[in-house]
Amino acid sequence: MALRFISGKYQGGEYPLTEGQEIVIGRSSELDMVLVEEMVSRRHARIQLQGGVITIEDLGSTNGTFINGEKIQRTSLQESDRILIGTSILKVVAMAPDARAAESPEALAQARDNARQNMSRAADDAPRMSGSLEEIPLPDLLQLFGTSRKDGVLVLRSEGQGGRIFLKEGLIRHAEIDDLPALSARKAVYRMLTWVRGVFELEPPDPREFEQKLDASAQELLMEGFRRQDEFSELSQRLPPLTSRLAMASPLGGSLRALTPEELDLLDLAVNSPNIQGVLDTTPEPDLETAQRIEGLLKRGYLISVS
Repeated sequence: MALRFISGKYQGGEYPLTEGQEIVIGRSSELDMVLVEEMVSRRHARIQLQGGVITIEDLGSTNGTFINGEKIQRTSLQESDRILIGTSILKVVAMAPDARAAESPEALAQARDNARQNMSRAADDAPRMSGSLEEIPLPDLLQLFGTSRKDGVLVLRSEGQGGRIFLKEGLIRHAEIDDLPALSARKAVYRMLTWVRGVFELEPPDPREFEQKLDASAQELLMEGFRRQDEFSELSQRLPPLTSRLAMASPLGGSLRALTPEELDLLDLAVNSPNIQGVLDTTPEPDLETAQRIEGLLKRGYLISVS
């Protein structure tokens, strides 16, 4: 087994684990794994592999040690568990077959020396938390940041889209997606929860005050976001493809006076948008509610799909 850095300035590095070995992690240069940054205590945590069981213990650190988003004092680790210390996220991984084949004490000692040297070179860089959304999905990131009360701006890039989530003591203050200014902060978070490929980076806090303040916990937004994803996915099966253009039916299925102001606004937006996706991107209303209104207008004969 090994510890792989999947985020932070040591990203990509691996530190092999040896049976009976104890690894003390911290800022002090005398330790086994030295993480040079302010959020790491001089003696932060201890990891040990004994009898095939990996255990981790927080050594009374100031900012805490987190496993899969949970703050711990002492616990065991399994493959794929994620450890957050400072701005570094480590993952417990199985070593590659060629590495296991060379698992002599000398080879492991050399591997640990190489890891220390690489980390020492990286220590000159400014602390930076970044990584891949495939490796650390956005829901996991938000849970980690919420539990550890992080401040900063989480910048996301996914398949040509970009967005930012503004954090203060782990709460989500605001969110926005590039080129989609009409989206509310809450709707932007729900959209970004669907991004499964791309990269992220945690930038320093933004002191701006926002007109739309969320100040919501990650847990609250995740639960609501996942519920909406499920309902929107089910509803999408009953709608034309999102690339379809909508037009006003002729004749209309009913009087325009029978529509609510919200339905009239959506009707006007629908016939002036290039497709259904354009409607979803333009209205500040959440995607689920907008899709429900579109379905209603289609069923009642006010809208038709023309492509």
